[in-house]
Amino acid sequence: MAPDQQHPIQIQPHPELECVAFVSDFSEPLSQIPSPSWLSELLQLEAETPLDRSEELRLAVRHMLRVGGYKPAGRGKPASEYLLKAAGQGSLSSINLPVDICNVVSLHSGFPVSVIDLAKGIEPFEIRYGEENEEYIFNASGQVIRIGGLLCLCDGAGPCANAVKDAQRTKTDTTTTRTLSVVWGVRYFSEHLRETDTWYRSLIERTGGKTARVALTKA
Repeated sequence: MAPDQQHPIQIQPHPELECVAFVSDFSEPLSQIPSPSWLSELLQLEAETPLDRSEELRLAVRHMLRVGGYKPAGRGKPASEYLLKAAGQGSLSSINLPVDICNVVSLHSGFPVSVIDLAKGIEPFEIRYGEENEEYIFNASGQVIRIGGLLCLCDGAGPCANAVKDAQRTKTDTTTTRTLSVVWGVRYFSEHLRETDTWYRSLIERTGGKTARVALTKA
């Protein structure tokens, strides 16, 4: 798959991070594309998938997020751990097509995954550490996450997503037709990351979407 050169992401040097990113195009607004039943079934903890999460990877993800000084625990734990807990409690439900696919992939791979509405983002994009006392609203209730030391996807308006909670301002909605996904991978799990990327894009394409890899460059 040729890289989509229109939306490159510059990455601040990091000793543990190895990520992938791609753009997805949907033929209609999300209000017109409900999640199929087979996808909703994959939100179950014991669903059969080609991926296997592991305790080794869970610990590696936490270690990766600690590098900048962030503490990935409690309410600030990686999104993949939140999904695992929710699925175990039977409370992981459908939201919309790209978010459901994102959650399925994160749940079963063990990698945190971010997805934003590309139309709401402001180029250029970069991945950098959150600055001291930097924060953003992450849900419709106005709750805030402080992101000092946490790796974040940022656009021209500031941080908009990370491996813990994505920003409310760039979340998908019923009008979304184009998204940007980032899989927050870890070095030494390169093969698992490639398998995750392949499965992620295959699920989008199975639902009629099209994907194009985003070029990642070092800052």
